[in-house]
Amino acid sequence: MNRKLVLSLMMVVLTMAIASVPASADSITMSLTDSVEFGHGGETLSFYATLLAPIGNANPIYLNGDNFNLASPLILDDSPFFSFNPVFNPGDSQTSLLFTVFIPIGTAAGVYSGDFQILGGADGFAQNYISNDADFMIDVPEPNALLLMFALLSFTLGLLYRYRLLAL
Repeated sequence: MNRKLVLSLMMVVLTMAIASVPASADSITMSLTDSVEFGHGGETLSFYATLLAPIGNANPIYLNGDNFNLASPLILDDSPFFSFNPVFNPGDSQTSLLFTVFIPIGTAAGVYSGDFQILGGADGFAQNYISNDADFMIDVPEPNALLLMFALLSFTLGLLYRYRLLAL
């Protein structure tokens, strides 16, 4: 009877010891080269990043997909992400174009924010979040007031010339 009690206590202690060990998942560290970009309607902005598999990762990690959020009406193209090496061994890093953002013509002035994450894991099918969020902002400034004044001046001069109030 004493042996059963000791064995049961040993199992409880062993179970608690195993449960208290924190789970460690392999990951990718993502750093955007520039997290703030400026652009006007009709432009496409490029976001470059460095991806790093920490040396402490126990195994290779697979980059299988991505997830992103971006304020409308901006359009994010994630196809450049898929040119990154799909498997990172511990200590591997790569810097390349991560994604582009198109600003449609007529986009209202303002600051638009977004974030980008990488999905993957221990094999080519895993879809776990394996990176930090890469937060970014895009500043779309108001149209240049000087350009607007030039257009108004040109229109006025054109009217004056047409009605022969101004000779050139």
